[in-house]
Amino acid sequence: MQIIKQLRKSKAVNQSDLAAAIGVSLRTVQLYEKKDANIPIKNLTKIAEYFGLTIGELYMQEVNEEESTYAKTKVFSAFGNVCYPLANGKYLVMAPVLFEGLQQQYLKEYPNQELKESLVKAGFIVDYFDEGGYMAFEIIGNAMNNGSIESIPNGTIVLGKMVAINDSPFSEISDALLNKPVIVVFESRIICKRLTGYNTDKEMMVFDNLNDSPEYQGFEMPFSEALEVYEVIKKQL
Repeated sequence: MQIIKQLRKSKAVNQSDLAAAIGVSLRTVQLYEKKDANIPIKNLTKIAEYFGLTIGELYMQEVNEEESTYAKTKVFSAFGNVCYPLANGKYLVMAPVLFEGLQQQYLKEYPNQELKESLVKAGFIVDYFDEGGYMAFEIIGNAMNNGSIESIPNGTIVLGKMVAINDSPFSEISDALLNKPVIVVFESRIICKRLTGYNTDKEMMVFDNLNDSPEYQGFEMPFSEALEVYEVIKKQL
């Protein structure tokens, strides 16, 4: 992000000082300052806090530096997220991030909209925007990591768009998401898997993993236990 360089210079901070503050190498900071840098969400949070900003404010300054100002009217504000249209035809979605350390609390207190809205928010620039609920999740483990461009390795933050499941036949939901990575919030746990089908007789959701190692096996879960289903639409490594 070029704005990091601008902020650093405005506050007379050198790259070595910033690297030490966020716990990365000098070379890493140099890479982070490039226009299309892919910065892990945890380090992006540290950078924003270092300069006294939120992640959203950091993104906004980056957008404005490129002279792509966002509209003053919010396209959508609900479910704990806000979306802004950008002048380049893209959208900035500010979504709450459910880090691994809070997932059990989230399940225990579900549904708790206040908890969701209190979560740290991260910005994701997307090519399209459909009105609905968006939420980001920290992925734990490498079940979805096969080394391909589709991989979702351990520590990745993914942005999910909520899929309506109330009063909907499961077949309709599954057909739309078939063979796509999804986040499913079950009563007992939160998973990121590929939805491969459904067993209508047993009313079970069928999942597999991208990683084909023997320890990662496909499995089924009852559709009735699904609290929320999200289609994965963006990821930040």
